[in-house]
Amino acid sequence: MDKRTILAVVLSVIIITVGFTIQSVFFMPEVAEASTVTEEVVNPTASDNNSIPTEQLSTPSSLVYESGVEGSVVPLGEDPKDQDYSIENDVFIATFDTAGAAIKSIKMKNHLDDGIPVEMIFKGSEDQAAFYLYIGNDRQNPVDCTFNMNVIDDYTIEFYRDFSIIGEDGKASEETFTLKKKFVFNQTDYMFEIYISFENSVNKVIPLNYDGYAYTLAYEPQIGPEFFEELDGRYTFRRFYTYQDGKKDQAKLKNNEYITNDFISWASLTGKYFTVIGVPDSTPYTVTLTENTVEGIPLGSQMYFSRPVIRSSANTDVFRFYVGPILSSNLSIYNDAEDNGFGLSDLQLEKAVDSSSWLGWLETALKWLLSFFYNLIPNYGVAIILLTILIKVVLYPFTKKSYESTAKMSALSPQIAELKEKYKDNPNKLNAETADLYKREKINPMGGCLPMLFQFPVFIALYGLLNKHFELRGAIFIPGWITDLSLPESIFTLPFSIPFIGDAIRLLPMLYVASMIFSMRQSQSATANNAQSQSMNKMMIYFMPIMFFFVLYNAPSGLILYWFVMNLITILQQKITNRVKAHQIEEEIAHPELKLVKKTKGNNKVAPKKKK
Repeated sequence: MDKRTILAVVLSVIIITVGFTIQSVFFMPEVAEASTVTEEVVNPTASDNNSIPTEQLSTPSSLVYESGVEGSVVPLGEDPKDQDYSIENDVFIATFDTAGAAIKSIKMKNHLDDGIPVEMIFKGSEDQAAFYLYIGNDRQNPVDCTFNMNVIDDYTIEFYRDFSIIGEDGKASEETFTLKKKFVFNQTDYMFEIYISFENSVNKVIPLNYDGYAYTLAYEPQIGPEFFEELDGRYTFRRFYTYQDGKKDQAKLKNNEYITNDFISWASLTGKYFTVIGVPDSTPYTVTLTENTVEGIPLGSQMYFSRPVIRSSANTDVFRFYVGPILSSNLSIYNDAEDNGFGLSDLQLEKAVDSSSWLGWLETALKWLLSFFYNLIPNYGVAIILLTILIKVVLYPFTKKSYESTAKMSALSPQIAELKEKYKDNPNKLNAETADLYKREKINPMGGCLPMLFQFPVFIALYGLLNKHFELRGAIFIPGWITDLSLPESIFTLPFSIPFIGDAIRLLPMLYVASMIFSMRQSQSATANNAQSQSMNKMMIYFMPIMFFFVLYNAPSGLILYWFVMNLITILQQKITNRVKAHQIEEEIAHPELKLVKKTKGNNKVAPKKKK
């Protein structure tokens, strides 16, 4: 292999690696660009006579809940019974806990992992719940006392409790207020509403002003599915997004935290296949997105909405949360008020399934083709194989020249061997004579690089598609082996862990590496013209596959299946081309006149006859 070929291979490795990085960091699945809720928000307030100027509001310094510290909040009366209650609709089962008036479980009825409904609240060892309320902008001490419960109907439940604030004497103030949390569901939606209401016992402003905040509503500690050991950023991830002023942005955390005081239309915490999108009302909440260690889970991801002080004696805020899969069929219903149970419109949540990649159009086209093949044969593994075959057929005009160039070099190996023997003591002369031979035979050792440029966009688009295509979740290809194309397969589990691999032994990455080595040996065996090139060839033939083995070891099996089949087809195409070209060159060597005729064919013109 000459220097230019080595450079081409190295650049190819760099391009592929950079492509992986770009795709995993910048072009993974994103959340929808939801617009602000257009209907009128329920927000009953007292009359203007009940409002008090901000400068007259008290500002307790403590954020401590349920203690004797001045300014802290304490529940009144006897504690109600701690109990659970579940609301079930067509898509999930939500289980509530009267302790904290929170949701402790949201199970996806139509989406399973190993036959078990996906749990969207990934709890740690302390069994944390979601949608706790905090006083002020505190995020350490949730209001987790037990609440009274009132089941209004099959899809509506309300929790309520009276509270007071500790005064200077360490006793609860006679001025009390009632906190209510109402959850409203409907039969078919993954979205539900949360109404947070405060009502003072006297005609005065709600006595909650902790550094300018009244309360904080939280989604924590993490979204499911819960079966992951780490967030690698490629095959498993959690990302935050915000939408404001018509623009969607990925929240960049600094010191594990992102805070915005600007008005936002929505904020979301998004995984690979599921998302939680919080759509607040028009109140200018402060949104805080954090990643913190939570005991019992690999990483906690939390979303907080902190409400400014309430300037009336009664107030109700409305939050809407979509908790479910990133599927267009479930998200697009919020574009038309008649299609969803809450009368919402123009939220454009289906954009969550669209790729923002520069190759999004290609990814969409490939997704359509994959679905087409699946409809013909309802097995996504077979559909991936058929799609791979189609791609190779379409790209064959671009790759044909590369195969022919490799075949020519392979067929010329006897001549190259003669040159190596003749000029074994003169490397420079050997290189020059080899170059002359390539020139005479019109062989370009760099001919395989241009076709890679045509394949690269398809490579990136398919990586994005097969890495996050929702329909691959739970899709079985071969029972007993590849039982979920969205996950890495395994043939058995070791009783110990191997560095960089873990305890699972996976067959597909091994088959992929073997096919890659065979393909590279086949394409490069004829290109080395000296010992140094042969040594470099061997290094590239084994170094690249080994590198990709570790990079792709935990990749989804559907993705590796595509690359494995692609290698097999490439090997087959190259073998056929090698045989055809070898026979052709042997004929030309045996009958040089055939080569001359071929060169002049079509160039000879018959001279017109002269008139007599």
